[in-house]
Amino acid sequence: MSRPELPLAQDPGDGATTGHYLFGYQQELHRGVGSFASFAAGFSFVSILTTVFQLFGLGFGLGGAAFFWTWPLVFAGQLLVALCFAELAARWPISGAIYQWSSRLAGTTTGWFVGWIMIIGQILTVAAAAIAAQAVLPGIWSGFQIVGGPGADPSVGSPTGAQNAVLLGCVLLVITTVVNILGIRQMAAATSFGVTVEIIGVLALVLILFFLPERSPQVVDHPTGWAGHGGYVGAFLASSLMAAYVMVGFDSAGELAEETHRPRRTTPRTILRALITSGVGGALLILSGLMAARSLTDGKLAAGGLSWVLTDRLGGVLGRLLLCCVAVAVFACTLAVQTSGARMMYSMAREGALPFHRRLGKVSARTGTPITTSVVVGVGAAIALVVNIRQAAVFTALSSLCIALLYLAYLGVTVPLLVTRIRRRGSGGLPAGVDETGRPLFSLGRWGVAVNALAVLYQAGMTVNLIWPRAEIYDLTGGTWWLRWSAPLFIGLSLAAGAGYFLPRRLHRRIELRHVPHTHTEPPLDAPAVAEPA
Repeated sequence: MSRPELPLAQDPGDGATTGHYLFGYQQELHRGVGSFASFAAGFSFVSILTTVFQLFGLGFGLGGAAFFWTWPLVFAGQLLVALCFAELAARWPISGAIYQWSSRLAGTTTGWFVGWIMIIGQILTVAAAAIAAQAVLPGIWSGFQIVGGPGADPSVGSPTGAQNAVLLGCVLLVITTVVNILGIRQMAAATSFGVTVEIIGVLALVLILFFLPERSPQVVDHPTGWAGHGGYVGAFLASSLMAAYVMVGFDSAGELAEETHRPRRTTPRTILRALITSGVGGALLILSGLMAARSLTDGKLAAGGLSWVLTDRLGGVLGRLLLCCVAVAVFACTLAVQTSGARMMYSMAREGALPFHRRLGKVSARTGTPITTSVVVGVGAAIALVVNIRQAAVFTALSSLCIALLYLAYLGVTVPLLVTRIRRRGSGGLPAGVDETGRPLFSLGRWGVAVNALAVLYQAGMTVNLIWPRAEIYDLTGGTWWLRWSAPLFIGLSLAAGAGYFLPRRLHRRIELRHVPHTHTEPPLDAPAVAEPA
């Protein structure tokens, strides 16, 4: 029998305090995440240094200089989503945020499939983040190009670059897995350090590149460098994938809510800060890169991206030094994504909702972290890389596929949230309450329905855009139909596999989330915390 959902008004402390219950779950995860570390989790997942460096060439190659305008459009759409998530994070600060929110809004069946898709998407996102090492390390030192030797083509679209990306990615995954299993304090310290370096690196890059202009900011008003023909709308939509790939994962602060001090107050703010900081910094980085590139038409910018701009304009020493900042950001990004995926898997496992749930739902008494789930996510990401070792399209295909899965999972939250708002519009939709400091919980108030509806429309449109069977994204061979249609095929197979596990076991009847239904009869959120016997 499930326990009632218990309010959280006081921080239960740094460790796993025996006897304390959070929403009916015994507090096992250690609270070692402060405000900056919570922000760092979301900012590291987005990681503009990692993803903009990794994907700049793709966006520019698909849409020319005018692809810049896709960035503010995607940022506006994702900000609507982040505002909705901030409301939910204030009310349910629980690990496995997307799964938990969807389950409470739409029921455990919908929540399970959302969590299932999210886990697969996060594992693939870890793999895609690890690949970014190839976009940076060979530029720092040619010896990092192990496959084919220092003289081989390091581009991730080439056979030697793709294979070397898999090798470097797997090494990086070993390192992040070790850090993850050491404990939340070690993970938070590593992520915070990485974010500090990343922010310094972004500021330095933007300032330096703005002082080395080859052209004015008006360059973004024209698709200079676009090699396509005919109408530009299709190219513009394709180039928007770059921004869509980057601006996800801001919800990671919610995944660490059970390990965060004062989560009802901290988490909503860090979700929004992570996205806003990333949006502003990324826009400046893209604009400065376009202004400073020596040429927009010789093909080097599309092939080498911002790494080429740095080494070309700043010379070997300074360019490599700044690339070292990018390498640190790649590490922090991979670590943050892996941590987020591990917490999602742990949250579902402790409900008995996954295979081997007893093992996956176990928290180490020594480190206060779910070690097994961290290892499983790392191994799963490595497998995703290894099976694609001879596929040069692994970079673009993985990026599109993992982000499409995350967008689908996000829709599994925003759609039922919108339905809840409309059904209970007269009573405010979501319950009110106060945070740990006595201030009102973050709320969109009367703007909730409008913001939520626009968020759903944006997400639906971008999901279609992400899975659209473009040959330049999914099939670099130009003639393999199953590669071109790999996104809808993989999503369909993932859902079918999930249904094959979920339905025969009647998990829709067996899973019993430890909460009361989302109604206004639930306990007030500003009530004092309750301690129960173990």
